Parts: sequence; structure tokens; C-alpha cells
Amino acid sequence: MTLQETLEIKIKEAVKSIYDAELPSVELQPTRKDFEGDITAVVFPMLRVVKGNPVQIGESIGKYLVENVEEIEKFNVVQGFLNIVLSDSYYLNFFNSVTDFSTYGKVPQGSEALMVEYSSPNTNKPLHLGHVRNVLLGYSVSEIEKAAGKKVYKTQIINDRGIHICKSMLAWEKFGNGETPESTNLKGDKLVGNYYVKFDQEYKKEIEALKAEGKTEDEAKAQAPLMLEAQNMLRKWEAGDKETVDLWSKMNGWVYDGFEETYKSIGVDFDFYYYESDTYLLGKDIIDEGLKKGVFFKKDDGSVWCDLTEDGLDEKLVLRSDGTAVYMTQDLGTAVQRVKDHQDVGGMIYTVGNEQDYHFKVLFLILKKLGYKWAENLFHLSYGMVDLPSGKMKSREGTVVDADDLIAQMTATAREISEELGKIDEFSDEEKEALYRTIGLGALKYYILKVDPKKRILFNPEESVDFQGNTGPFIQYTYARIQSILRKAASMSQNVDSTEVTMHPKEKELIKIIKQYPEAIQLAAQNYSPALIANYTYDLVKEFNSFYQNVPILATDNEVEKAFRVKISAAVGEVIKSAFALLGIQVPERM
Repeated sequence: MTLQETLEIKIKEAVKSIYDAELPSVELQPTRKDFEGDITAVVFPMLRVVKGNPVQIGESIGKYLVENVEEIEKFNVVQGFLNIVLSDSYYLNFFNSVTDFSTYGKVPQGSEALMVEYSSPNTNKPLHLGHVRNVLLGYSVSEIEKAAGKKVYKTQIINDRGIHICKSMLAWEKFGNGETPESTNLKGDKLVGNYYVKFDQEYKKEIEALKAEGKTEDEAKAQAPLMLEAQNMLRKWEAGDKETVDLWSKMNGWVYDGFEETYKSIGVDFDFYYYESDTYLLGKDIIDEGLKKGVFFKKDDGSVWCDLTEDGLDEKLVLRSDGTAVYMTQDLGTAVQRVKDHQDVGGMIYTVGNEQDYHFKVLFLILKKLGYKWAENLFHLSYGMVDLPSGKMKSREGTVVDADDLIAQMTATAREISEELGKIDEFSDEEKEALYRTIGLGALKYYILKVDPKKRILFNPEESVDFQGNTGPFIQYTYARIQSILRKAASMSQNVDSTEVTMHPKEKELIKIIKQYPEAIQLAAQNYSPALIANYTYDLVKEFNSFYQNVPILATDNEVEKAFRVKISAAVGEVIKSAFALLGIQVPERM
């Protein structure tokens, strides 16, 4: 039985004993930092069954708890809040009971799986800053869910078909002169992305020329020869024309190689891949099934719709009158196919920007109406866009912030700031470059992940690589400081009995935060929010630095104290490393 469960029972006992009243529930919460205490019982809800002054009620319950719960040392009452102070021995017993802080807080995986979709790029351009937030969120949520006890499949659906792909293909065919990634020394995704931009540039020239001949803007866009050729290329691809399909396969292959290089550089991975070229025909059988069940209806022109007006939405097209699929059709089919492929999947998380909020609301509702049980466990991990001080990014105009360039910039910024601090002179050049990359990527990931996913971010690279404040490098530096302490203490005896140590208040505060780590993992998993892990880690690091400043760790003659403080430092280091791994961030042994 947990202490919280014990407290709930004992508070109900107290109310029964003192007031002869039955308390249906007890509201407990962490004590606010500006008051003394560890756990707070809220008295106000009790007034429904106990009449009287909330302060006096709190006092009475507090006295009962001190007498009947050995872990409670004392209490105080502030208005209607009963602040409970737990004994040092309670925290000491907890700390000494953990045998391995490197795995502390993580739960063994269950049998039911969760599928997390993230990235899902188009194959006509490289990954950019927007994709970076997507993959960092998706990867981190996957790791958090695993730590919370879920079996997780990480997947993406690659948007490898459509008119946008044909634009790049056509531009390369017309203007490429046979260029390849090898001949240009460019990553394949960058090469293909250049031709997507090239198409747009030439297309705009044709539009202007047609407008000069007297065409309207809309007429010029529709009649521009390049657009007509791209549309024809798409028809040829859909018809299976060998030459078109071969070109498509070759250029997509270049892009896939480029994507993999970027994913490896960022430090994310996937278990399974789906391709829109394979899934875009899925879903038509589901439409037939839905028509039979009455979930869908057919209009006079033959198109199929789902009426969601009673659910506060609108009518949604799920199949065109000519029998061709829309995005909703293939998303329905892909969801069902994933469960067929992995029958242990009991839910899915879709990591997609907030501009698709309505689409996923409709998708999930239709799947529920179709009767799929797992549809109750679908979640849209909706996130805001990422802006730079220079403004919004536009792919067609070539003004996106390329993911590879961003990583290189972050590494360069970390190099510049680290060299200014001058603390790594004894490192080899190879060690320095590895460290710069670890700091740069850590800064980028932490800056993005510490923000609630729903919020829009203004990303400032220089601000993110700050060694002070709520940043990745600040936390990494604290971890490196702890490793330095442990190296200095390596010759100390590790067999000192710390069960009877007298704790400093700063030691107690640290152990209290360490103890909260499993709860932080579960809360982050329930809310699909890496920000909760990021900010938990920052709180832990702030408390450790306060401990470091106020309590001599190695500069004490008391061997029991010294060994205990080294042990606490090591535990903090393990929790930092574990929490940062959930965010996909590495920690350096030296900085």
C-alpha cells in the first residue's frame, strides 16, 4: 500500500472517529513550495459532511495522523489546507530501498501495444524545422509511453505520391541534365527539393507570360504548360507507366536515403514504415461496410458521405462520385490495416500539426461509429508551428529552415559558446566535436520539448544554447558536474552504512524530488507531454545545484555524510540521464 493510500484511509478514520461522519473521498496534493510540508490534504471538500471551522477540522485530523501514522512527523494548517510533514526516516528508507536508479521509475511493458505515428514527410523536399518538432515529439512520447509500461510501435506514413512529387520529377527531367546525389555531392532529399523549388520558379514565369497575353490569374495557373505536364505525369504514374514509375522509384530512393541520414543525425528511429503509394487505395471496402451499417449514405451523384451533424460537426465526404478516394478514405483504411498488421495494437497516437485538428476529430469519430473498439484509444498529438525570428517558412519558395542545416548551426553555436567559456582545453579535437554536437542537439531538443506541444514556438538558437536557466546545456552541465564529483570520490569506500544518517534539509528536498520521478513519467504518458519530463528534470537540477552550493559534498570529515552525499549525487545523475533519454537527449560525462 502506498503512503497516499494509507493517508486516505487514516483521514477517513479520523473523520469517522472525531466527527462520526463518512468521508466519501480525500483530496491530496503536493504541498506548495512556499509552505512547510510534503503532502497537503484539502479540508474544504470535507465540509459537505463535517460541519465546522476548516482550520479546527484540519488541526483535529492532523493530531490524529501524527498519533496513528508513523511516517508523519508534524503538520500545520493554513486556512483549509492541512500540510503534512513526513519524517526524515521515511525518505531515508525510500532512498536506501532503491537498488538501481538507472531503471528507477520505469514499468515493465504490458501485452497491449500502442502505435505512435510521427514525421510522415513528403518525398519532394528535405526535412525542415517543422518536421524536427514533429519527430522530437513523436519519438519522445514513444519513449515515455514505453517507460510507463506500454509496448510501443514507432511508425510513419511517407507521402510518396501525388502532384507535388510529380513537380519535382518533371523539373529534374527537364532541367536536371542527369544530376544525381553522387554527381552533385548533395543528399538525395536536398537534390529533389531543389527541383521542387525549380518547378515553382519556372511555373511562375509561365503564369506571368500567360497573364501578359491577357489571361486571368486563375486561367494562367490552370493553362501553364508545366502544370499540365505535371498533371499528365501523375495520370501516367497512376496508370502504371513503366518509365514514369521507374523515375519515381529512383528519385524517391534518393529521398529515403537522405531522410535516414537526417533521422540518424537527430537520433530518432522507426519500427515500421507505411507508404501512401501502398495505402491510397485502402479504405474502399470500409466504405462499403459502412454503407451496409448505415454509417454512410450515398448522394444522388454517387458520392458517399458521413453525416456528423448530430455530433456538432458537418457532413464529410468519404468517397467521390467517380469512386476515387479522398484523404479520409485512405486514413480510415490505413488505421484498420495497421491493426490487421499488428493485432496487439490497442490504440494509436498521431503526431500531426494543429492545422489538422478537425480532420482527426472526424477520423476518430467515424472509426468509433464503424464499431472498432480500439478507436476509443486514438489520440491526435496536436502541436503548434515553429517560427524563427525571421518569420514563417515556405517550402515552394525555398525559405524553409533545413533540418540538417539547423543541426549544423546548433553545433556551431555550441562550439562558439563552449570555446568562449574555455573549459575544455584538455579535450582532443574529436572529443570537442562530439561534445559540441551533444550540446547543440541537446539545446535544440530541450528548447522544443520543454514547451507544451499545443503552444506555438518562436525558436531562438542562441537562447537555447545558454548554460544558465531552463535549457538543455544547463542540465547537461549539471550532469557533467555530478560525474566529476563521482570521479573524485571513486577511491572512497562504498560500504558506509547510511541508514542512520542525519539528513540536511537540502538532502531531504532532493530525495523528495527523486521520489516523484515515477509519477512524472506516468503523468507525462497520460498527457502525451514530454514537457512534463523536461520541466521535472529542470526542477531536479535546480534543487541539486542548490544542494551543491549549500552542502559540502566531499569537503567534510564525516565519512558517513560524505558517502551519503555522493550516493545522492549519483542518484540524481542517473535520474537526469534516464529522463533526458526519454527526451532523446544525450548527456556528456565531461564538459
